[in-house]
Amino acid sequence: MADALLRLDDVGVRFGGLRAVDGISLDVKRGERRAVIGPNGAGKTTLFNAVTGVVKATSGRITFEGRDVTRLPPHRRAGLGMSRTFQITNLFPSLTVRQNMEIAIRGLGPRKFSLFGSTAFTPEERERAERSLGLSRLVGRAETLVRELSYGEQRQLEMAMTLATNPRLLLLDEPAAGLSPSERVIVADVIRSLPSDITIVLIEHDMDLVLSLVDWVTCLNNGRFLAEGAPADIRANTDIQDVYLGRARHHA
Repeated sequence: MADALLRLDDVGVRFGGLRAVDGISLDVKRGERRAVIGPNGAGKTTLFNAVTGVVKATSGRITFEGRDVTRLPPHRRAGLGMSRTFQITNLFPSLTVRQNMEIAIRGLGPRKFSLFGSTAFTPEERERAERSLGLSRLVGRAETLVRELSYGEQRQLEMAMTLATNPRLLLLDEPAAGLSPSERVIVADVIRSLPSDITIVLIEHDMDLVLSLVDWVTCLNNGRFLAEGAPADIRANTDIQDVYLGRARHHA
């Protein structure tokens, strides 16, 4: 596909004799909103880890913006425009929201290893941080310690930190996991409001939520491709109902 931002060609990940991801091929278009669904053990998070370099693909090829990134380490892929969140929040609770944003922004900048000079935001970095906090509905919380935020707000901060890196591809691993119904509404609104030039791929087990957020859905089962299609097609697919929407819907 000529306009694919991310392409996976027969990607596999093995852990010993276990095929956690088994020959997955897919194209994600620029600006697309896509979900990857499936029951526990389907290989969803392992696939995310392979795309971002957290684990090595043991077979196949991963291409990002036409460049083969299969063997690049995570920080190199992040520098190219990949960013992700994790199932469990990965924040610094004793620091403020602003300080967490500084760490995220500096992590990809040329001053991250510098021992000299000011630690204050540059005007461009400040604008980027404020814009990202605004998109994540955290305006006015910059000086709050992270440990004083609700769990939902911590998830919003994690999203703000990824947005501050100016990603072209944003991978969200269960962004609504553990949230109350009201917090899920906020997170869903944040995702819907993200700029259209950010391509989003997400894993989420709340099917009503996920099918309201995306254009296209890929379903995995036991590490293999099962089916894909528009949300309406996924709802009507009896194979997916059997492995996920039916028997496993609330336990995947």
